[in-house]
Amino acid sequence: MCAIVGFIDKNKNIDVLKSMLKIQSYRGPDDSGVYFDEKSGVHFGHNRLAVQDLSSHGHQPFVSSCQKYIIVFNGEVYNFKTIRKELEKLGYIFKSDSDTEVILYSYKEWGVQCIEKFIGMFAFSILDKVENKLLLVRDRAGVKPLYYYVDDNQFMFASEIKSFHKHPDFQKEQNLEVLPYFFQFGYIPAPFTIFKNCYKLETGHYLEFDIQNTTCNITKYWDVNDFYQQEKSTKTEDEILEELENILDDAIDLRMVADVPVGVFLSGGYDSSLVASILAKKQGKKISTFTIGFDDPKYNEATHAKTIAEYLGTNHTEYYMQNKDMLDLVELLPFYYDEPFGDSSALPTMIVSKLAKQSVTVALSADGGDEAFCGYSKYFFLSKLQNIFSNNFKREILKTGINSLHPKIAEAINEKLPKKIKQTNIKDKYVKFQRAINSNSLEEMFENASSYVDKNEIVKFLKIQKNKALFKKWNKVDNIEFLNQMMAIDYKLFMSDDVLTKVDRATMSVSLEGREPLLDHRIIEFMAKVPLELKYKNKQGKYLLRQVLYKYLPQELVDKPKAGFQIPLNEWLRNELKPLVLKYLDKENLDENIFNVNEIRYLKDDFFNGNDSGTIIWFILMYQMWKEKWLD
Repeated sequence: MCAIVGFIDKNKNIDVLKSMLKIQSYRGPDDSGVYFDEKSGVHFGHNRLAVQDLSSHGHQPFVSSCQKYIIVFNGEVYNFKTIRKELEKLGYIFKSDSDTEVILYSYKEWGVQCIEKFIGMFAFSILDKVENKLLLVRDRAGVKPLYYYVDDNQFMFASEIKSFHKHPDFQKEQNLEVLPYFFQFGYIPAPFTIFKNCYKLETGHYLEFDIQNTTCNITKYWDVNDFYQQEKSTKTEDEILEELENILDDAIDLRMVADVPVGVFLSGGYDSSLVASILAKKQGKKISTFTIGFDDPKYNEATHAKTIAEYLGTNHTEYYMQNKDMLDLVELLPFYYDEPFGDSSALPTMIVSKLAKQSVTVALSADGGDEAFCGYSKYFFLSKLQNIFSNNFKREILKTGINSLHPKIAEAINEKLPKKIKQTNIKDKYVKFQRAINSNSLEEMFENASSYVDKNEIVKFLKIQKNKALFKKWNKVDNIEFLNQMMAIDYKLFMSDDVLTKVDRATMSVSLEGREPLLDHRIIEFMAKVPLELKYKNKQGKYLLRQVLYKYLPQELVDKPKAGFQIPLNEWLRNELKPLVLKYLDKENLDENIFNVNEIRYLKDDFFNGNDSGTIIWFILMYQMWKEKWLD
């Protein structure tokens, strides 16, 4: 894993380039390189975390033998050896054993269509001297980040926004229009960022910058919706399972290609247990697994993960997160996450990354399982509710019943349920369910169920009005079933802008490469064409994934309510983090042009008096701390 930066300036400015690299040197501590092209003014910079070909032959920026193509690359193309053989048959000679050189010559031979051959996670830029253009490419799922800044005077790109702050032409003008989305979802959805003229290159897209005319053209080369719109498979369940298992097996096998030690993040859930199980079987030796736990049993998944690890016979390391760990990290979040980011599970993800880095350089994570295999409970509930929207009488009856039941009562009822059907984090889920049933359309229902904070609450404390024309990814595609549409939206939105951002920054903060086998694009392309009745069957989500997992682990060992990566946020904010809350949510520190100060004071007092509204408090805290770090 690495960091890439670049900008265009006919005046050679290596000092600025090196400063842009230095601020994100933790992404690639093993090597650093710069390149300047006098004719075009293109500056390229690269920080390297050596994983493939540890020799100096893997140094970047990498220049083709003909001197006409130059690349900076972050990520991995796992099937590069197969593509290399194809290129060698065409006469190409390689001087390294790296995937970087394979990408560059693939582009030289096939143009931008070469992306279709790549299996992996990648963000790269190529200077094409023949066509006098700069190419930026981001992988299909968005595992690797790529940002760009463009105005009348400058074009620049980087793996992280913080590099832009080191360039004198970067204007730190806040993009206030995105704040309602941040406070609703806890992240800023692509292509937008917190700054004006600064963008995320969206997943499955590439950008071509014409150096002569200084114009940008962005093209979508892959969209998960295209596969959901294809004809559904007519194969039998057994045939589908066999094909799925073969794809999973190959996806995990490819992600073990490395010249350094590799381990697995193990939570004990279906997804990480599957990755660990297949890997343990394939390796023929003990694999390393890593887990974070909490002393509070309400949040602790470590005991279950340990049981799985013992069954698989892994070299298992667990660490119980202490309050001091959290306090040490909270004030670092604004630095590593660059823009306001509200997912509080970033804290344990950073801790488990630090734990893994002590033993390995690469860690496999299991993100993407819920979005590909139908895992989130909201999918099941909302899918059942869609018919109610066409019957006003039934809808009003259900709304009355749901609205009259307080979330704390729902929590008490849940506690009395049998363990097999008991839900974790029921209070938050029930609040989202209440918001969903009070929606006016299916699109709004899914949006509300996916929101951490009610948009009707946001307008009370935030003075910035929501620009609905800004963002339309919630719009339903008519010929995709509602349940599939929810998974597709989450795959393109929540997974990329929240989950993968969280994991990338957390792993990179300790120079650890995170790999995502369940995000192999062949998996989602296959699952998109599987009939719904095989995704959610016998009142179970992840039906097919479970059937594969049961071949490796006893069913009674893995079947449990879905938990997610939760932390005791309310407790921390009321105790150890209270001084930060009091400081950053104080009237003197709040911008009255952005916030309704009196409403935030009420929210703060209400929270400390016992209302579990920690998510809102946390989001405001994260914004305020980000603002102090990067703007004030």
